[in-house]
Amino acid sequence: MQKLAPLHLLVMTFIITLNAPQSVADEIRVAVASNFAETIKVIAQRFEAESGHTVKLVFGSTGKHYAQIMNGAPFNLFFAADARRVKLLEKEGVTVSGSRVTYAIGRLVLWSPLDGYVDPEGEIIEDGGFRYLAIANPKLAPYGKAAQKVLQGRGLWSELRGRMVRGENIGQTFQFVKSGNVELGFVAYSQVKRPDYPVEGALWEVPQRLYPPIIQQAVLLKRGDSSAARAFFSFVQGSEAREIIGEFGYGVP
Repeated sequence: MQKLAPLHLLVMTFIITLNAPQSVADEIRVAVASNFAETIKVIAQRFEAESGHTVKLVFGSTGKHYAQIMNGAPFNLFFAADARRVKLLEKEGVTVSGSRVTYAIGRLVLWSPLDGYVDPEGEIIEDGGFRYLAIANPKLAPYGKAAQKVLQGRGLWSELRGRMVRGENIGQTFQFVKSGNVELGFVAYSQVKRPDYPVEGALWEVPQRLYPPIIQQAVLLKRGDSSAARAFFSFVQGSEAREIIGEFGYGVP
């Protein structure tokens, strides 16, 4: 029996190890503004590979995500397309104190997948040589609000309202144009900019003086605060993620 003792001890140790509390991989639920979809997919893949955690990304308009969070949606983190909604959540006391950060500066473009369709100065919106113009809903999407400011500044908002096709968010707006159902639209530069690839079609990069800065902020939510969520939040602010954000056409704070 004494000869079996080491084997018995090994088996018991294995069983105890299986049943002991472990630092298991967690799922992190992240509400993300549509413009940041492709960028955060790359960042999340890198984080998952390094950490073992799973990142579940839920895309939509900043306005809708804000409403969902206020109604108790079980998110750990919120990456908005503006600063206003994040600040409102902060005032409501649903965020982790001191966690609000700027993670990217958005850039607006007028884009068409057709080569040469959009001139470098965006004069096509004044010439009217198109049937429809896609724009995100200004009430829900910060990029839509920015586009509205550009059109108002050129005195075209009222004139073109009957020719606008409005997306619920900037992701849907981009699809309207990419599909060819709408000739051109105001989208996020990050939706057409890909690392190491030329931009498809033609665009006018709207001068940032023509619209309020698109300050994109993120925050940890009290309801979903966890060590895994904090780890991902920290990763997004690190040098590797910041490089990815810049490669997708954002300004990096």
